[in-house]
Amino acid sequence: MPVAPCRLRTHQWCFILFNFVLFHALLFGADFMEEYLMQSVPVSYTEGRFLEIREQAKNLNMQPLKNNISESYVIREEGLCSGRDVFLLMVVFSSPENKTRREKIRYTWGNMTNYKDLVVVRVFALGRPLSEETQSELLNESQVHKDIVEACFLDAYENRTLKVIMSMEWIVTFCPNARFILKVDQEAFVNMESLIDYLRYMLTSETRSEDVYVGRVIHQGVPERESRSPDFVPISSYPDALYPDYCSGTALVFSQDVARKVYLVSKEVTTLLPPDVFLGICARKAGVVPVHSSRFSGPKHIMYDRCCYKFIFSSSSVGEEELSFLWKDMSNSKECSVLETYYGLVSCKVKTYLGEFKYFNGGKIKKGEPDF
Repeated sequence: MPVAPCRLRTHQWCFILFNFVLFHALLFGADFMEEYLMQSVPVSYTEGRFLEIREQAKNLNMQPLKNNISESYVIREEGLCSGRDVFLLMVVFSSPENKTRREKIRYTWGNMTNYKDLVVVRVFALGRPLSEETQSELLNESQVHKDIVEACFLDAYENRTLKVIMSMEWIVTFCPNARFILKVDQEAFVNMESLIDYLRYMLTSETRSEDVYVGRVIHQGVPERESRSPDFVPISSYPDALYPDYCSGTALVFSQDVARKVYLVSKEVTTLLPPDVFLGICARKAGVVPVHSSRFSGPKHIMYDRCCYKFIFSSSSVGEEELSFLWKDMSNSKECSVLETYYGLVSCKVKTYLGEFKYFNGGKIKKGEPDF
């Protein structure tokens, strides 16, 4: 006896469609809101102050100051960008003692020197270590890889913002020919191919390639007022209740002109601020607004899925073992179709949300709180 196929009625199809749409709205709704509704208002260069900074940045010439500036560095690699039309300069914020992580980066996502005939340069930015033994190891490492810039100040938590200033100074002095700069923390993973394709599109489209300051924008950040916190910001340093919009420093991109503008105004901004905020306030003073992209993860760790990672720009807090695994998996696999990318993004989202849910509930259980 033939079996009749299951037929759904109109209201049943509507119910299924509603749940499908609801699922995707919950999954991607936050990103949609961020991407399209949280964009800062573009700056019009009509204010005299902004015009002045813009002209100063265009005409900035660090050549007469090179000798004095060189004395601020233990290792400076001043010839790293010489004679090359650098498309993207990777500035990886590293700690002196973390040689293992630097090696991982060199042989994984940071190993790119050329992509589609575009020159890519890598440099690790760090301060001076406490140990003379570590300093000796750094000098040897620098001789081998030629990719370390070391400032004279101590590499300590309270000097994080000094590292931002040092990096801007080094960029405008020793790498003024870099079109774009990627500032990234050593714990992050970056999909260089995806990011460079995005930056190439910015050059070939109607979108201006000037005043680029793009990343995961932090909106209405609140200053830390707890005096015992390492991130404490006194009211005397920053009296406002909220920070202006700024890009998370785990991974962000800015153009050479933004680096020059930030360098010019940096002396007007207190260093008693978190480095990401400091950069954002300097940008605002120069008339540059941050552009949000949800393809940067910000401080969040994105659970791995190959096609998802081939689409996003960055993920934070990636362990060394995970970094080796995902790099090998991504390098030895084929490209993802549109459908595979879609399912990859869904998978990433779901796994990341579930991971956060487990972490949240696990924390509550450890504290003896009820788990609802």
